[in-house]
Parts: sequence; C-alpha cells; structure tokens
Amino acid sequence: MATATHTASPTLIGSVQRALRLLEAVSSHADGAPAKQLARETGLPLPTTYHLLRTLTHEGYLVREKGVFVLGDAAVRLAGGGAVQNRRIKIEDSLARWRDEIGVPVYFALYREGEVELVAVADTPSAPAVEEWADFRETAHAHAIGQCLLSQLDLKSRQDHLDRHPVDAITPYTVRNHRALLERLGGLGRMEPLVERQEYALGTVCAAIPITAGSTAAAMAISLPLHQEERLLPAVERLRTEIGKLFSSLAFSISI
Repeated sequence: MATATHTASPTLIGSVQRALRLLEAVSSHADGAPAKQLARETGLPLPTTYHLLRTLTHEGYLVREKGVFVLGDAAVRLAGGGAVQNRRIKIEDSLARWRDEIGVPVYFALYREGEVELVAVADTPSAPAVEEWADFRETAHAHAIGQCLLSQLDLKSRQDHLDRHPVDAITPYTVRNHRALLERLGGLGRMEPLVERQEYALGTVCAAIPITAGSTAAAMAISLPLHQEERLLPAVERLRTEIGKLFSSLAFSISI
C-alpha cells in the first residue's frame, strides 16, 4: 500500500517574525515613526506592537526619540556586519588575484588598537605563506609586516608598542636591539618597501609596502624562499603597481 510523503514544514517563531517586520518598518523611515503608524504598516495589533517595541528598545535595536522610533546601535551594528564581510571578501579576492598574477604569497595587515593584526593571507601549496611560528603581534620588530606598520606610527605610539613587546632576537639575523630597530625605521623613505631577510624565519625573505588611509596604518607584504631572493624586489614593485590601480578605482577599503 502506498504511503503519503509529507514534506516537513519549517518551525517558525511568530514573535521573531513580527519583531523583524517592525525593524523593517522602522528602517524605512529615516526620521522614525510612531507606534500607531508602525502597527498600521505591519498589520500588527497595537498592544502587540507596543510590547515588541519596548522589547526591541530594551535590547538596543530601537531608540525612542520625541515619540517616534528609530534604529538603535545594535541594529546599526547588525547591518554593518554585512558591509564588513563584503569588504573582507573584496580584500581576500584582491590578494588571491595578486598571488596568482605575481606567483608569491600575499599578506594584508593592520595596526589596530595597539597591536599588529594579520587580516588576510593568500598562498598556494606550491608557494606557501610563512608559518606563524612566533606570534606576529609580539614579534613585529622581526618581520617585514610589523616593521612596516611600526614605521608608520608616531614616535610615542612606536615607543609604547616596543615597551609592551621588546626587541628580542628570534633568529641569528633579527635586528639586535631597540636602538638599531629605531634607526632602521627612521631611515625609511615614505613609501619605500621594507625588506627583511631571515629575521623572522630562517630561509625566508619578505618585503612589505606601507599603506596609510587616515589614521589607520596598514601594510601589504610578500614572501619568498631565500634561494629566490632575486625575485623579491621585482615582485614587490609589481604588487605596488597593482595596489595603486586598485586604490585609484576606489574598489578597496582597509577600514575593516
């Protein structure tokens, strides 16, 4: 005997649906809207509307100002998350394209809230990125990315970083002391690539390019095995050209 096949329907939570409808209604009014208008637009009973509006206001998704409701900080952060994700994807796509065109691992990092933050890396099995065997945040003095970011800071911020993360030799080639590092950073030209040879990882050479937008210090970098060192400067110059094209097209944002 044949049996009927039933397709399970999703379990929906009505209160969540109603709350989302209210948020959508509020977001459609730049100057906000009163509760009665929101109730009419969403087709919700007025008591239900008041109850949901109070809850959404308590949680920070709405704010009541002069009798109307507008989006609160929590809703703005929620909406902004998508924009942040889109910018991150755009950065990762750009790094992947440069990796394929230049044939080297490509890195992107920021200096944010007093620390080095490695945002994205694009590499391949045949051209792997440098393994982070020592915390990038604590060893900024030893790798090209960190040195490039430190070079963009003012003296006070740079000194603060080095007070928290003192210079320490992690390979025989690491800059030897605080003074030597400051001399190196001070001698760099404004947009000069910073080159590091085996200071962070033996058998590896790296170069980083400074990128500054407003008060944010950022850097793009590449790495190569030591035996391919002759490719380093041509590759980083090509990367700099590609970055310039992307910035000129306004297709890239580092404010993530």
